[in-house]
Amino acid sequence: MEIERNGYLQQLILRKDNGMIKVITGIRRCGKSFLLFQIFKKYLLKNGVDEGHVIEIALDGIANEELRDPKICYQYVKTAVKDDERYYLLLDEIQFMPRFEEVLNSLLRISNIDIYVTGSNSRFLSSDIVTEFRGRGDEIRVYPLSFAEFYSACDGEYEDVWNDYMIYGGLPQVAGFHTERQKAEYLKNIFTNVYLKDVVERNGIQSMDDLNTLVDILASVIGAPTNPTRISNTFASERQISYTNKTISKHIDYLEEAFLISKSNRYDIKGRKYVGANLKYYFTDVGLRNARLNFRQQEPTHIMENIVYNELLIRGYNVDTGIVDMYGKNKEGKRIHRQLEVDFVVNQGSQRYYIQAAYDMTSKEKQSQEFRSLRNIPDSFKKIVIVGGTAKPWRNEEGFVIMGMKYFLLKPDSLEF
Repeated sequence: MEIERNGYLQQLILRKDNGMIKVITGIRRCGKSFLLFQIFKKYLLKNGVDEGHVIEIALDGIANEELRDPKICYQYVKTAVKDDERYYLLLDEIQFMPRFEEVLNSLLRISNIDIYVTGSNSRFLSSDIVTEFRGRGDEIRVYPLSFAEFYSACDGEYEDVWNDYMIYGGLPQVAGFHTERQKAEYLKNIFTNVYLKDVVERNGIQSMDDLNTLVDILASVIGAPTNPTRISNTFASERQISYTNKTISKHIDYLEEAFLISKSNRYDIKGRKYVGANLKYYFTDVGLRNARLNFRQQEPTHIMENIVYNELLIRGYNVDTGIVDMYGKNKEGKRIHRQLEVDFVVNQGSQRYYIQAAYDMTSKEKQSQEFRSLRNIPDSFKKIVIVGGTAKPWRNEEGFVIMGMKYFLLKPDSLEF
């Protein structure tokens, strides 16, 4: 089953022959290698590139172990370039090569090579892309399958596909399995034996037990405000374990660097500033999150919020959690102050949207709760409530847009309604 990932292919095409190193990043097993070695290579061949002018090197396999040596790899690529025509170098899992930045910068000096690399750890990418590649690195972030991609590969009805996605997520391999047992065992296995093993080995973590417990806690609180100090107190009170907030903060950074989780910062909408303290954490793939908890905590509200967050990132938005102050009076006439939350403050260039994710908004009380935060925002940017189900979008009398998850996920420009 070949799932077309046209959005990412278009990003590669736009950057083709731009003189920069195209760095394709993302969690392991999300489809980076397939995108580069299958989809993009097929595009190149279809558009007249000779197969001999595509140089493919996968550094995570035993077959190319010797090419992890920087000098050997550099010489190998130089030897493969036999004429003045354009060559395309596809390098997979570049972090397996020490001093890779020197190799890539050296290869950039060969004028007829266009370079594409993949990597599964953001530390070498986010900071090092800028410093090591001297401004000549161009990042393309790849995620597990969006719901639209997943849906396009399935034969079932929307509700069945949605329920499957909510439980097992969007890793491409999972989409190819036919039984629930296969999916569950695969997710549990790669979480421990691929993702966490990578984090432990890469960062020299001594206590695997503490890291396992930390991951379980983060999986349990997706979409809920928390911070390292609060987590440290949980370890101390419930488990009688000393796990300092400094160490917890460092370990959370490692999980982010491996693209397992993302954090949403808190943004004071009226004050127009970021505020510290509590953050929200979301999993890059909800299937991995659910597998970590043995598929026990299946709260559709929080899982839906996580999926909305991931979809916004996939579409290229910057996403924060909003807070807005509300002042009023209680029954005794005393002035009161409350801080309300807006699930997502979504920005891209000059565009901004305020979004609430509400799995069920059938009751008047729930509607009032979701609208209250939006009513207290003192600007005119679009305000959207995404609800569970298949409801088509509409505007209420206050100008808020209400749309179902199906519309939001399957229409790439759904926020423009």
